[in-house]
Amino acid sequence: MFMDGSLFKHLAEIDKICHSCLKDMMSKMAKQEGVTEQLKATDQILWVQKMNSIRHRAEEFIMHEYVFAMEGTE
Repeated sequence: MFMDGSLFKHLAEIDKICHSCLKDMMSKMAKQEGVTEQLKATDQILWVQKMNSIRHRAEEFIMHEYVFAMEGTE
Protein backbone atom coordinates (compact mmCIF):
# COMPACT_ATOMS: atom_id res chain seq x y z
CA MET A 1 0.00 0.00 0.00
CA PHE A 2 2.89 2.33 0.71
CA MET A 3 4.39 1.74 -2.72
CA ASP A 4 1.21 2.47 -4.64
CA GLY A 5 0.42 5.55 -2.52
CA SER A 6 -2.78 4.28 -0.93
CA LEU A 7 -1.45 3.73 2.60
CA PHE A 8 -2.05 7.24 3.94
CA LYS A 9 -5.56 7.38 2.51
CA HIS A 10 -6.30 4.00 4.10
CA LEU A 11 -4.91 5.10 7.48
CA ALA A 12 -6.88 8.35 7.40
CA GLU A 13 -10.06 6.40 6.68
CA ILE A 14 -9.44 4.01 9.59
CA ASP A 15 -8.65 6.96 11.88
CA LYS A 16 -11.91 8.67 10.93
CA ILE A 17 -13.92 5.49 11.52
CA CYS A 18 -12.25 4.85 14.87
CA HIS A 19 -12.79 8.39 16.18
CA SER A 20 -16.43 8.37 15.13
CA CYS A 21 -17.00 4.98 16.72
CA LEU A 22 -15.21 6.05 19.91
CA LYS A 23 -17.38 9.14 20.27
CA ASP A 24 -20.59 7.18 19.72
CA MET A 25 -19.56 4.30 21.96
CA MET A 26 -18.51 6.60 24.82
CA SER A 27 -21.78 8.47 24.61
CA LYS A 28 -23.82 5.26 24.71
CA MET A 29 -21.77 3.75 27.54
CA ALA A 30 -22.00 6.94 29.62
CA LYS A 31 -25.77 7.03 29.18
CA GLN A 32 -26.09 3.34 30.03
CA GLU A 33 -23.94 3.73 33.16
CA GLY A 34 -25.68 6.89 34.34
CA VAL A 35 -22.74 9.23 33.83
CA THR A 36 -24.54 12.54 33.34
CA GLU A 37 -23.87 16.25 33.37
CA GLN A 38 -25.60 16.30 36.75
CA LEU A 39 -22.96 13.92 38.10
CA LYS A 40 -20.28 16.14 36.58
CA ALA A 41 -21.72 19.14 38.40
CA THR A 42 -22.06 17.40 41.76
CA ASP A 43 -19.02 15.10 41.88
CA GLN A 44 -16.36 15.95 39.32
CA ILE A 45 -13.82 13.42 40.58
CA LEU A 46 -16.27 10.52 40.27
CA TRP A 47 -17.36 11.77 36.84
CA VAL A 48 -13.73 11.88 35.63
CA GLN A 49 -13.07 8.39 37.01
CA LYS A 50 -16.11 6.96 35.28
CA MET A 51 -15.39 8.73 31.98
CA ASN A 52 -11.77 7.55 32.04
CA SER A 53 -12.96 4.00 32.61
CA ILE A 54 -15.44 4.29 29.75
CA ARG A 55 -12.81 5.77 27.43
CA HIS A 56 -10.27 3.02 28.18
CA ARG A 57 -12.81 0.24 27.62
CA ALA A 58 -14.08 1.80 24.40
CA GLU A 59 -10.54 2.36 23.08
CA GLU A 60 -9.61 -1.25 23.85
CA PHE A 61 -12.67 -2.53 21.99
CA ILE A 62 -12.00 -0.30 18.99
CA MET A 63 -8.34 -1.28 18.81
CA HIS A 64 -9.25 -4.97 18.72
CA GLU A 65 -12.21 -4.64 16.36
CA TYR A 66 -10.96 -2.03 13.89
CA VAL A 67 -7.18 -1.71 14.10
CA PHE A 68 -5.87 -5.16 14.92
CA ALA A 69 -8.62 -6.94 12.96
CA MET A 70 -7.73 -4.98 9.81
CA GLU A 71 -4.07 -5.96 9.84
CA GLY A 72 -4.70 -9.08 7.81
CA THR A 73 -6.98 -7.45 5.24
CA GLU A 74 -4.39 -5.95 2.92
